[in-house]
Amino acid sequence: MAILVLGGAGYIGSHTALELVKAGNEVVIADNLVTGYRKAIPEGAKFYEGDLRDFDFLNKLFQQEKIDAVIHFAAYSLVGESVTNPLKYYDNNLYGTKVLLEAMVKNNVGKIVFSSTAATYGEPENIPILESDRTCPTNPYGETKLAMEKMFKWTAEAHGLRYVSLRYFNACGADESGTIGEAHNPESHLIPLILQVPNGKRETISIYGTDYDTPDGTCIRDYIHVTDLALAHILAVQYLNNGGESDIFNLGNGVGYSVREVIETARKVTGHSIPATETSRRAGDPARLVASSEKAKSVLGWKPVHDSLEEIIASAWNWHKNHPNGYDEK
Repeated sequence: MAILVLGGAGYIGSHTALELVKAGNEVVIADNLVTGYRKAIPEGAKFYEGDLRDFDFLNKLFQQEKIDAVIHFAAYSLVGESVTNPLKYYDNNLYGTKVLLEAMVKNNVGKIVFSSTAATYGEPENIPILESDRTCPTNPYGETKLAMEKMFKWTAEAHGLRYVSLRYFNACGADESGTIGEAHNPESHLIPLILQVPNGKRETISIYGTDYDTPDGTCIRDYIHVTDLALAHILAVQYLNNGGESDIFNLGNGVGYSVREVIETARKVTGHSIPATETSRRAGDPARLVASSEKAKSVLGWKPVHDSLEEIIASAWNWHKNHPNGYDEK
């Protein structure tokens, strides 16, 4: 039996595929390589190039491979782009998931772990955020992810599918080997943007808003190492294989760091001054986003291992300083 990793050539997908291979699993990756990279695919995984929205491609894959469970990372994830081009997100994220579920139902594949997001919550009512808190996304990206979760729920009720949805916060860092890491074009995540300064790719890092109701006036976020996220997806597959019921879990360290704290830690790790430019707030940035992961810890047995901000940034820097242009090519 094999585990199908959709979007396994992307950032979190490739790290999850690598951990699955390390654990001795049979791993099949499907990716259209629009945002993923061949070089990120781990040795030992079987690769199919194709699109989530192509039913014939998925149907053929399920017929050729004995897939026991699916881990679904294949979604567009740029918040700003989702606001300016929402239909692109509905087409890929929502329609693509609909086609995937059709193929799974037809081929009697009944277990799926879904890469969801804290963006399903929108502006948080409570800190730390609980899975039972209100979901009210503030952008099309979060809206499509929430709609995907609901599609799993109703498909599960109709067809007996079981799913785990993992809502996580700021994914960051890189595998300790330094062979794979974070490569987005354009890049929108804070830590890689900061590290572009010591890498000579930009002059300064921008701080968007210094007047938030936080100790130093900058936004606070929950940063979670990508390998810890990968291991959570594997635990979720094991949970479903052991008969676990469909459920939703937050994944985060439960600790918030401000933008200024992240920049200061990056200065320490890289030995570079990393000049910062203060500018006005961006629309839609909540002051604080911090997760409660107690449910994932108690039900899945998950516990973040790489939970030090210094370790997270050091692993990211190990990747970026040796791959200043990412993977260079598809």
